[in-house]
Amino acid sequence: MENLAKAVVEKMFTAFSCGEVEEFVGTVSEDTVWIYHGTQIIPKGIYEGKEGARKFINGILKSTEIISFEPQQYIVEGNNVVVLGQEHQRVKRSGRELKQKWVQVYTVENNLITRMEEFATSEVVKE
Repeated sequence: MENLAKAVVEKMFTAFSCGEVEEFVGTVSEDTVWIYHGTQIIPKGIYEGKEGARKFINGILKSTEIISFEPQQYIVEGNNVVVLGQEHQRVKRSGRELKQKWVQVYTVENNLITRMEEFATSEVVKE
């Protein structure tokens, strides 16, 4: 089960990194809940269901250019996957660059992500 849960999260990360929205949405359950606690710069949000997950990824892809996205450590226990990572992005509208460090906590059931909760911090690296 642990390897399957991690594989589902890795598949979602691959879809995210490639900008493949439908593949991304295909990794989540109908009743998935995504909770983003926000950072000093990026507002918090709660996204529910497949449409919520679609809104979450589309919001990121439309407003930013992902320069790097790096899951760095996976901690897996049963159907729970905790991922520590970092990313670097450019805000399309302003050109401002941000770096973020994050912890994402996933619950995977029946090979689909049923819950994601992200805790992050961000800093401006280029105005």
